[in-house]
Amino acid sequence: MPIESLKIPNNDSRCVFFSTDSEDHRCVVILTVKRATGTFSLVGCLWMLFVIWLLQRYNSVAQKMILSLTVAAFFDSVAYVMGDAHLEGSLCNFQAWWLTYFDWSALAWVCLITLNLYLNLVCEISTNRFEILYHLTAWGIPLAMASLPLLKGFYGPAGAWCWITGDHVAWRFGIWYVPLFTLILLMICCYARIIFVANKRMQSWLGTFNPERERRKISLAEEIRPLKWYPSVYLLVSIFPLINRLHNAFYPQDPSFSLTFLHVLSAPLHGLANSFVFGLDRDWWSLLSPSGMQLALQSRLCDQTQIGEYHPGAVRYTQADLADLSDDEEDTNVLFYSPDMALKDRGP
Repeated sequence: MPIESLKIPNNDSRCVFFSTDSEDHRCVVILTVKRATGTFSLVGCLWMLFVIWLLQRYNSVAQKMILSLTVAAFFDSVAYVMGDAHLEGSLCNFQAWWLTYFDWSALAWVCLITLNLYLNLVCEISTNRFEILYHLTAWGIPLAMASLPLLKGFYGPAGAWCWITGDHVAWRFGIWYVPLFTLILLMICCYARIIFVANKRMQSWLGTFNPERERRKISLAEEIRPLKWYPSVYLLVSIFPLINRLHNAFYPQDPSFSLTFLHVLSAPLHGLANSFVFGLDRDWWSLLSPSGMQLALQSRLCDQTQIGEYHPGAVRYTQADLADLSDDEEDTNVLFYSPDMALKDRGP
């Protein structure tokens, strides 16, 4: 989320975030880092989308949720590379709304991925019927959270990007930071429960070797291992923004360059961090070898084979066919059988 009071006037390149001209380069550094981290996240999301498309990993509910998270993180990254600092106006309000909406949407999908795994593993509930509800939640709640400050007129210039202005500190924490860390804490508790239940079930499977149980054990561990890092990603990239926000709230006239730098360095990294978590699945790397990529591309781009359902017709035998079968002394293979066929007794 945005940094405090970093504004660039139209008439010169000085940044009023600092008091002297000799510190103008700090603003350039902050804006450059913001664009760079946003671009890295953008590239990471594009890579994830390419791999999902290439390997056609969008069939199950869990795979579709990862795809939706990637789409939300992609558009969130776009907001961080939307130009420089903006003055008040419709463009600034649009950027602030866009940033809030997709920040919330990405967070919602991470929470729903955790909930989906919890329901599947701990509660042993099939969640296929919840897919539409997941989408309504992940795209609907962010719409309300992003629109409230817009309707109140609280969006405006807030540093390297537009967001809720510094005059409405309570709204900054109420709209984003308090819900963010509350949800992160809840997700950590959910994963602690998930890991506990998974370990308990693995121990209960010890004993006589059963190939199916061993397969389920490996599948369970592989499913949990990458997903458990998504809450950690949001925790790590949100620590410095929170610290900087608290510093801004207590010392609004004395911003810290180091905290501001760490803020813009970490806040736009959601998409890139998600791509790293996505890459923790070792199965991806085995499929993304040069030969695997070549085969996958050929399958996606070149294979036009259409497979349809086969409907066999009724088999009819003519007298000529029966005569041929009877006269063939050499043929001992019967390919079709009909009760009406009088096969020649060939003897022992």
